[in-house]
Amino acid sequence: QVQLVESGGGLVQPGGSLRLSCAASGSIFRAYAMAWYRQAPGKQRDLVAVISRGGTTNYATSVKGRFTISRDHAKNTVYLQMNSLKPEDTAVYYCAAGAEYWGQGTQVTVSL
Repeated sequence: QVQLVESGGGLVQPGGSLRLSCAASGSIFRAYAMAWYRQAPGKQRDLVAVISRGGTTNYATSVKGRFTISRDHAKNTVYLQMNSLKPEDTAVYYCAAGAEYWGQGTQVTVSL
C-alpha cells in the first residue's frame, strides 16, 4: 500500500526553481512530522528540511534561505519550494513521514 507519493522533479538550469509535492495518506500526515531528504550519487541520504505537525520548520544549512517546506492539511500534502537552484542540489529527493514511511523518490537535476 503506497503511503507517500512524490512529484515535481525534473531538469532545471542553475538559478531556476522547482516545487516538489508529496501526497500522503491522511492518517500518516496527521500523525507525523514531514520531511524531505536527498541523496546524490555515491553519497549518503541527508535531511533537507522538516516541518512539524504544528508548522515549525528546520532546514539544512546548505538550503536555508533558498528552500521552503510547507504543508497543506486540507490536501494531506507537503511541499518543497526550491529556488536559486545550484548544480550541487542535484539528487534524488525523498519525502518521509517521521523517518518511518518513505516515498519512492523524485529526481532533481540542476544543469545547463
